[in-house]
Amino acid sequence: MTGARATTILVVEDDESITLGLRMNLEAEGFEVQVAEDGAAGLALATSWQPDLMILDVMLPRMNGFEVVRELRRAGQRMPVIMLSARGAEMDKVMGLELGAEDYITKPFGLAELLARVKAVLRRDAMARRAAREPVRAGELVIDADRRDVRRGGEPVPLTATEFDVLWCLVEARDRVLAREQIFQQVWGPGHHGTPRTIDNFMLQLRAKLERDPAAPRHLLTVRGVGYRFAIGE
Repeated sequence: MTGARATTILVVEDDESITLGLRMNLEAEGFEVQVAEDGAAGLALATSWQPDLMILDVMLPRMNGFEVVRELRRAGQRMPVIMLSARGAEMDKVMGLELGAEDYITKPFGLAELLARVKAVLRRDAMARRAAREPVRAGELVIDADRRDVRRGGEPVPLTATEFDVLWCLVEARDRVLAREQIFQQVWGPGHHGTPRTIDNFMLQLRAKLERDPAAPRHLLTVRGVGYRFAIGE
């Protein structure tokens, strides 16, 4: 559909022939693709670019695929991951899935099968995200992501577009702590530059609008030395 954003896929693979084949076939299917050749670069690009899906080799230089998935999930990154490996041992597959990967494909693989699995994982992820976007209730707050509507005690609370984006970034983290840099990257994207004070100012604005006592917030909480989290039930 004209004007629709292309689905983004990050391929992290150190075999150039595999990377080339994946990129060509994924782009032919209409996906936007970026690549990284080692685990550390893949982790950095995943964090800054926020792709819709990652295809991740297990055996990588600098940081292996298992370590990359572990760090992504530890940081609260929810993008689905399909792992690739020449090792077909059951324990390797179990480890990848338990760390948070959505699928595990053993090399050599057929491109038609991989494309089918990519589409299946993306469909499941889209369904999960739609289910997760039911209005969130936290005390007297009701936050509706689809309507971009916030109410406190039944009364609408006017938020700017960016205030809502910062709020939803924290709500969607599901009680996990987000560093200021993570919030900045998710809301403004990797092409923008700001300071931690930017996030602090938005938090002050949100607390003034959403908290009964901004000096003693119940939901928009500071985690000293780390960042912020949104508490649902406190």
